[in-house]
Amino acid sequence: MIWFYNIINFAKRENLDKLFLLLVLMIGITTVIYPIFEPNVTMLNALWWSIVTLTTVGYGDISPTTIGGRIVGMFIMFFGIGMLGMFTATIASIFVERKQKRERGMESYNFEKHIILCQWNHRARNTLSLLRKDHRVGNTPIILIANLELKPVDDENLFFIQGEFTEENFKRAGIEKASTVIILGDDRLDPNARDAGVVLTTLTVESLNRDVYTIVELVNSANIPHCERANVNEVIVSSEFSSKLLSRAALDHGISKVISELLTSSIGSDLFKIPVPDSMCGYSFIDLFTEMKRFHNSITLGVQKGNDGDVVSNPPVDFRVESGDFLIIIANDG
Repeated sequence: MIWFYNIINFAKRENLDKLFLLLVLMIGITTVIYPIFEPNVTMLNALWWSIVTLTTVGYGDISPTTIGGRIVGMFIMFFGIGMLGMFTATIASIFVERKQKRERGMESYNFEKHIILCQWNHRARNTLSLLRKDHRVGNTPIILIANLELKPVDDENLFFIQGEFTEENFKRAGIEKASTVIILGDDRLDPNARDAGVVLTTLTVESLNRDVYTIVELVNSANIPHCERANVNEVIVSSEFSSKLLSRAALDHGISKVISELLTSSIGSDLFKIPVPDSMCGYSFIDLFTEMKRFHNSITLGVQKGNDGDVVSNPPVDFRVESGDFLIIIANDG
């Protein structure tokens, strides 16, 4: 019954209840008066005639033959059609206004297990594009919080909130039920101010929901301890990542192509995180590695202890995997 009360409250707020009441009242009056002038028309047929005339459908199955009946018809034509037009125009304007508010980032949302993206720049655009190419989150609601005038891209599952990264805006984005928050730096600021803004945003997020998985982008690795104290789950130092990739490509030609393929969902093999299969719990890493390659055509790169625990890359051959661990693998399909 909650939906019914929501509809009633919505109608009252937009004054639709008054217009609807006037329409019902007009139909009721004409239904009662019409048979007085047209004695061969029953009350039920009069109701049908009133609605058909009011909506301008005009089937012609019932039509007034007396002067009084035609006067009643003229009354409902002039006044009823005008009220119906006001009613439909009001509903249309409400939908247009809501669409404009949504495009301008003025709405609030109540999703669950959605992603919140903080900041809009070329990296945010690429991040959104890559997420949409992955079948696991292709249709997942993503809420963008950014200081823009309008929603930047045409994506039916991207929702926009205009403004700064305040507590109020995070609550409008449904931070309490979000699964992941991605915090990018503001390119308009110098590196120190940019990282400081990221740390401040992270503190706001963690104060509202310590269980949400936070991924932040920094310029300077010296600021990583600040993010760790703020309970960040993953930190990506963009400048260092690019530098390491460039230097490695210069030393070992072709490595950047492999990394690019692994990080692009639409090309070749991808990186995935999967739970350790029950049948392999207790296996040594070398036995698990062999079986995953032989039967699943995948390469195991590392093991994560629990869903948010430490990751052990390239474990020793006698490393034992346990129930609750996760595997970081290269595969064609996760």
